[in-house]
Amino acid sequence: MARLTVLDLRGDRSDPRDRIPRPRDQVAAATDVVRDILAAVRERGDDEVRALTSRFDRVELDDLRVPQAALDAALEDLDPDLRAAIDRAVDQVRWFHEKAAPTDWEETRDGVRMGQWHRPIQRVGVYIPGGKAAYPSTVIMTVVPAQVAGVGEVVLCVPPTGDGGVPDRTVLATASLLGVGHVFSIGGAQAIAAMAYGTDSVPACDKIVGPGNVYVALAKAQVQAEGVCGIDSIAGPTEIAIVADRTADPRVVAADLVSQAEHDELASAILITADEDLVAPVEAALEDEVAATKHRQRIEASLAGQGTVVLVDDIDHAVQVAEAYAAEHLEVQTVDAAAVAERIRYAGTTFIGHDTPVSLGDYAAGPNHTLPVLGTARFTGGLTTASYLVPVNYVEVTRDALADLAPSVRQLAAAEDLPAHARAVDVRLEGDA
Repeated sequence: MARLTVLDLRGDRSDPRDRIPRPRDQVAAATDVVRDILAAVRERGDDEVRALTSRFDRVELDDLRVPQAALDAALEDLDPDLRAAIDRAVDQVRWFHEKAAPTDWEETRDGVRMGQWHRPIQRVGVYIPGGKAAYPSTVIMTVVPAQVAGVGEVVLCVPPTGDGGVPDRTVLATASLLGVGHVFSIGGAQAIAAMAYGTDSVPACDKIVGPGNVYVALAKAQVQAEGVCGIDSIAGPTEIAIVADRTADPRVVAADLVSQAEHDELASAILITADEDLVAPVEAALEDEVAATKHRQRIEASLAGQGTVVLVDDIDHAVQVAEAYAAEHLEVQTVDAAAVAERIRYAGTTFIGHDTPVSLGDYAAGPNHTLPVLGTARFTGGLTTASYLVPVNYVEVTRDALADLAPSVRQLAAAEDLPAHARAVDVRLEGDA
């Protein structure tokens, strides 16, 4: 049976964004729920967080904070091979984010000294998803660049999905390994509300980062719109787009589509190709992959809802469609994949060539896996060191430079009918010859 819907865009170069499926209906349905959760937590604080935890997670918690003893025990009990894998990933991610860190600069031009400082954010909240899976990798991806940037304090929220309301022990072990001291058993939109507004237990954060489901994504968007705190991006249900030609291995394409559909029923898995003959072998490989996978039910739901083959005229058309879709994860499996990848301007992260799967970036390649979804990669990027730094511009002028720039200020102030702006310059120059 065919698992992918075919969208035939051959001969059609119009904007394809509204025709490639994304789970937007779910976003609309969740909006009112999120608004009510945020308002309730803002008004009633910890008591409301406990009530929502009981309602959604079916866990009764007296203390929302994870005790330090539980963090220490989780790290002590961590399997040595898993710890080695985490250590390797931490080293790789730290290296990448050190390289990606922006640098301060200063120049003097015509008597005007100017430049930019980068100041670390004082307190950052990180959200670690739970529910269908545990994500120690997201602890690495959110905490390590914060440390590289010099963030003063990290607050971490993770759903209480383990026994007795304790979060996943591998997540706790990773947080402990990285020295995170503020860890809370809170999930969903209520976690975002607690970190944004602050409660008696949870300190208010200046910025919140990390992926999550549609409720988490909407909650982040709303607290940013309120001006309460900043966020990284809208990082909701995952998505993959693969640009492939006749050189692609159908088994690899199928495995990569399934690897992202495994996350969630709302995940999007898109194949963009000009080679119609590739579709049948990919469908056949999908049957094998889906039949063999552990999480078959959610994968089938994801592929049925958003799994799509987009047929295009040629590689130029594929580039156009992929760029318009602006996928969270973009794979390029074509002849001269590096050159094709460079032409596609917008994606959260681009994975180039047949031997570069998205799952490598999910865990250990180095670039961050917290990435923009729903097409927002057209105007924003993924989490990086700069996400934790505030760029501060500065300027200092000599008196001669002020006099030199004064005519421009006067003219523009007059054009905007803001004479006091010009006066602030002229008062400094009074008495000069």
